Amino acid sequence: MSPATDRDTVERLLRDVPDFPEPGIRFWDLTPVLADAEGLAATTRLLSAPAAAGVDAEVDVVVGIEARGFLLGAAVAQALGLGIVPVRKQGKLPAVAASRSYDLEYGSATLELPADVLAPGARVLLVDDVLATGGTAGAASELVEQCGARVVAFSVVLELPALHGRDRLGERAVHAVLER
Repeated sequence: MSPATDRDTVERLLRDVPDFPEPGIRFWDLTPVLADAEGLAATTRLLSAPAAAGVDAEVDVVVGIEARGFLLGAAVAQALGLGIVPVRKQGKLPAVAASRSYDLEYGSATLELPADVLAPGARVLLVDDVLATGGTAGAASELVEQCGARVVAFSVVLELPALHGRDRLGERAVHAVLER
């Protein structure tokens, strides 16, 4: 399929949920995209296209951000023939290499990177579902780089440009399949 057809498929399946998880927040639900075989395949193709993601260098490993980033990142890693490293919420890992706290649109959180799985110097493609304020992506990037690896690009299904998330990511390449 063409990238335009793939984007149309993802667009058609994406669900808009107003006032979730709290009033005033608009939640973009990828569950229908992931539940549909064609939607998942289209999303995987779009997220894993290195040229589309702005990746000029080789990628050694995919890092997926909890929780939908695990699903998407695993699919992308499989498509690229790479492994995946999960960035988890605080308290979910038995061995932690680094942790980072950050602010969300509607609260705060802490992410952790597992110990002994990300090689120093590794070139990382960071995958998540949505880039909103950039807090989660920024924290995940800092974790990766604190462990001596390098984020070569972010690849997300949906970017919310009005929230200026790219501003928190510096010069790192960002590829968004869709914008709202």
